[in-house]
Parts: sequence; C-alpha cells; structure tokens
Amino acid sequence: MLTISLLLNILVLIPICYLILTNNVRMVETLGEFNPARGILLAIYMTILIASIGLLIFPDTKFSIALLLMQIVYKLLTPVTVKTLKHPFVISNILIAVVHLVTIYSLR
Repeated sequence: MLTISLLLNILVLIPICYLILTNNVRMVETLGEFNPARGILLAIYMTILIASIGLLIFPDTKFSIALLLMQIVYKLLTPVTVKTLKHPFVISNILIAVVHLVTIYSLR
C-alpha cells in the first residue's frame, strides 16, 4: 500500500508540476495567474515529488509515514483554507488524503 501512495504522488505531481511550470492555461484557470503563492505551492509539490521518488528508491517506513502524514494534514485543511469543496484541487486533495490514510492504517 505504501508503494501505491508514493506512486500516486508521483503520477499526480509530475503533470501538475509541469503544467504549473509551463503556465498552462488550465493551471491559470484553476490556480490563477502565476504569483508568489503559486511559486510556493510549486516548491512544495516538487519537494513531495522528489521525496516520493527517493522513498521508492531508498525505502524508509518512518520517513514515508512522516511524508504521508504531512500530506494528509495539508490536504484535509484545503477545504477550510480555500473555503469550498468544489475546487478541483480540494476534491483531489481529499481523495488522495483518503488513500494516504488507508496506507498509514495498513502500516500499523
């Protein structure tokens, strides 16, 4: 299950990071024009992507749990911070958080 969560991070974040980096029209529609906040979000996403790749190559359960727990918290906070459940990033964050919660539970 841990491999599934890490692969999910990678499969989701590669295209998202690319689309943000290239200022793709869909990202502009979803996240707005490029600004410092989007740059910070990109840095966080790239960090999660790099960590997920690293943990697939060099598995470490404790580091993986820390990464997934951090993601669960921020992903479940997004409906509160964005103030809607209808935003595509909020919806995907909740779904991914559920997968990561199942992964954490399976590691007990």
